[in-house]
Amino acid sequence: MENKKAVIILLAGLISLALTVECKAKEGFNMRLSSPVFEDNAFIPAKFTCKGQSINPPLIIQDIPKEAKSLVLIMDDPDAPSGTFVHWVVYDIPVTKRIDENSIPGKQGVNTTGKLDYLGPCPPTGVHRYFFKIYALDKMLNLDEGISKSDLEKAMPPHILDRAELVGLYQR
Repeated sequence: MENKKAVIILLAGLISLALTVECKAKEGFNMRLSSPVFEDNAFIPAKFTCKGQSINPPLIIQDIPKEAKSLVLIMDDPDAPSGTFVHWVVYDIPVTKRIDENSIPGKQGVNTTGKLDYLGPCPPTGVHRYFFKIYALDKMLNLDEGISKSDLEKAMPPHILDRAELVGLYQR
């Protein structure tokens, strides 16, 4: 009787694990995004902020779907006092496993200030969260440079194969 219970518990665990993996695959969370200069939910080094050089940090992208034709990167701050502040929008990035620091890997959209640049973290008060979101798409979007994050997000959904995010923190 003990062996049957153990087998049932083991099978239930394996089925649960299989369903979890299948659900994650359908949700698009197989890719991973990291940085060699800060951990997820840890502080971004000053070099990459308004107190430093205000250049983009290096990013590592893993487990990109084989069918991917391009990547999209959006960095924003949902903790800004006037609503989400967009720091960087880059799209039509050729498929790559690394985005180097201080680089422009694709076409740029506008940030909240209306410029086509990476804008380093610079919160007015307190600790803010900075979301680096990467998307793998099944095509190049071929949109004109300078579009808004909102317009880009409207164009992406039918083409998203996978996605990942990395959260960095910063306080002045």
